Amino acid sequence: MTEPVLVGAAPLSPADVVAVARHGAPVSLDEGAIDRIAETRDVIDALAADPHPHYGVSTGFGALATTFIAPERRHQLQASLIRSHAAGTGAEVEIEVVRALQLLRLQTLASGRTGVRPVVAETYAAMLNAGITPVVREYGSLGCSGDLAPLAHIALAAIGEGDVRISGPSTGSGPSTGSGTEMAASDALAAAGIEPLVLVEKEGLALINGTDGMLGMLLLALHDLEMLLTTADLAAAMSIESQFGTDAVFAADLMALRPQTGQARSAANLRSFLADSPMIASHAGPEDGRVQDAYSLRCSPQVHGAARDTMEHAATIASRELASVIDNPVITVDGRIESNGNFHGAPVAAVLDFLAISVADVASVSERRTDRALDPARSRGLPPFLAHEVGVDSGLMIAQYAAAGIVSELKRLAVPASVDSIPSSAMQEDHVSMGWAAARKLRRAIDGLTRVLAIEVLTGARALDLRGPLEAGPATGAVRDLVRTVAEGPGPDRFLSPEIEAVTELVRSGAVARTAKENAHA
Repeated sequence: MTEPVLVGAAPLSPADVVAVARHGAPVSLDEGAIDRIAETRDVIDALAADPHPHYGVSTGFGALATTFIAPERRHQLQASLIRSHAAGTGAEVEIEVVRALQLLRLQTLASGRTGVRPVVAETYAAMLNAGITPVVREYGSLGCSGDLAPLAHIALAAIGEGDVRISGPSTGSGPSTGSGTEMAASDALAAAGIEPLVLVEKEGLALINGTDGMLGMLLLALHDLEMLLTTADLAAAMSIESQFGTDAVFAADLMALRPQTGQARSAANLRSFLADSPMIASHAGPEDGRVQDAYSLRCSPQVHGAARDTMEHAATIASRELASVIDNPVITVDGRIESNGNFHGAPVAAVLDFLAISVADVASVSERRTDRALDPARSRGLPPFLAHEVGVDSGLMIAQYAAAGIVSELKRLAVPASVDSIPSSAMQEDHVSMGWAAARKLRRAIDGLTRVLAIEVLTGARALDLRGPLEAGPATGAVRDLVRTVAEGPGPDRFLSPEIEAVTELVRSGAVARTAKENAHA
């Protein structure tokens, strides 16, 4: 059983979010957080009795903020807010994303700055621990005033309405929807012994005003990209080695001439993955005859390193957002209730878009390395398309087509969402971030990168085999052997799609990156 993640004592870490969202770790609420929540609720109760209007407590919402709501209608107001805002449409969002939404909203509730009652936070924690995942739809958030529709679907389930899924968390990083039994939220809550919430003043707003969806997807993406960029370095090493490239250009002193930290890290990986390679050593003298490798080989650490640097910036933004309290209005430490704009998703949306650009670039250079391996004019002696019987067999020709098609889509997905804005709520919300959309396309882009790298790894494994009797290095050879557990070596053409899918799962699971690191030169 995974150790519970404590919520409310300190900001959650990225690893905490991944553990709860993807791996089903339970949560527990800090006792001090419960006390803070109760203290702040006293402020809201006092304001609720005030004849002067206070936004979200005794008024309508958005463009209806000037409409005073009588006390006897406020319970209906809160429920109406949730029902009307649960307006998502389209395909279901992945279970791991919804669990991240739930967890990050719970963290904000536990801050004691939102004005909800303790029972609201306790209900969200209980739902997470019971594996109750509300059904959230693809479209509905503009990334300003928070991820309103996605968060409203979660709140709707907490009040016993709408639909949920009962299951463990999904395990993949791609766009597939997590499995689970769909049922009415009321039935799921009853089965888990959780009483549906009856929301009171301020609580409806507190449950939907947050950047939790885009932040959750950013954190999951950063987790996956850390592994995928190591895989990209390994895939490049397999291509360089099998295409008789040189590792001399990755020397530490050459990297030090341009002190970019991401580049240095990728170059260090390449040196480690190519160390002790008999294949590299076989052509390492001046008699080799080639002065310089092509850019896709020689500049791999520069391209991969730029993506690492982008990740570092995005991780900084994510850590700040994890330490934030996102709600409107918010209750300050000295007891004021204040409207604010912290729900605007611009900081998160920008880095989500930035990452999509880097993902497209890493996939692009990977596809170029794959293409070189298949072209006898550039592969230095490998058979055309790595085919068994040239002319009869096509080898990996169409695998490269698949990679090229994905890269083309990744370039389209790299077009920023955050530069767009569509006014909403009768021009009250006249500039929005589109952060949710940026996060959704980044998830699709990461799935595409996973597949492009898998095709390069599959290609590199076959090319290494075709170089026999020359031996691959320890790291690349170990990955080639791993690939051979799910995909056959060189030979006559066969049904290729299942092998691509199987290697994709090796990449997605982290098995390729782990195998490379475990066998790399220390």
